[in-house]
Amino acid sequence: MKTSSKLWIGLGTVIAAGAGVAAAGFAETSAAPALHASGSFDIAQHAHGAAVKATPAKGQGGEGGEGGEGGKADALAPNLKFARSIALIRGHLLVGDELVKDGRFGEALPHFLHPAEEIYGGIKNDLATYKVRPFEAALKALAQTVKARKKDAYDGALKLVHERLAEADAGLREAEKNWPRFSVETALETLKVAADEYGNAIEKGRIAKAVEYQDSRGFVWHSAAMIDAVAGELAAKDATAFKELQAALAELKKAWPTAVAPKKPVKDTSAVLGDIARVELQAGNFLR
Repeated sequence: MKTSSKLWIGLGTVIAAGAGVAAAGFAETSAAPALHASGSFDIAQHAHGAAVKATPAKGQGGEGGEGGEGGKADALAPNLKFARSIALIRGHLLVGDELVKDGRFGEALPHFLHPAEEIYGGIKNDLATYKVRPFEAALKALAQTVKARKKDAYDGALKLVHERLAEADAGLREAEKNWPRFSVETALETLKVAADEYGNAIEKGRIAKAVEYQDSRGFVWHSAAMIDAVAGELAAKDATAFKELQAALAELKKAWPTAVAPKKPVKDTSAVLGDIARVELQAGNFLR
């Protein structure tokens, strides 16, 4: 499948607008995206005294766009759109599982409800294409075990959902022959949603919405896991770029020190967007 991947915050525009702004230039110029209510943002080029205004491309949904509702994922190629939805489900389950293991069933519950409520409806008609058996009932049963705080039943229910997600992986692998490249591309699309969720979590310098903070953590952690899963192939292609990509992801993850949301963010939204831009810059080496 032929796909195209554009750097989410218009990195090419940033580089064109500020001569010499490249990987190292991010730190030197302190390029900081500032979000606006309209969904656009300014990337401040402090070294040049100018700002470039950009609007996120279609396909970047927050919580309401996780499953592609409202057309927010319509710009993505079919395989990528499906893969991103599977990744978002996994991100929810990842952070939810962290909370369950910590005995925080109440906090975990939204992350087990969202896959069925917000994502599954957008992919159910595509399951047969990728040879995936329906699993809406499995998602709902899993959420019920969390609601009832039944840890033994939870483990079995989670295993069943992961089996269905593994079927999705197998179907996507058949469709995408360059799996390492596709994995990186899916990870980047998942990070876009993570950034939106993180921005939604913060109000007046405080984390006002713990669920959104946790959503974004799960999405970032799973994005990193997707890249780790193809680490050997990526390192073989460009060891230096892969090392820089790992470093960029490690820096990004510092915004989420724990699954339990702190009162104040470790990093503001602009810093997280800047970190994601660095990830995308290095990841671009594997999308050529």
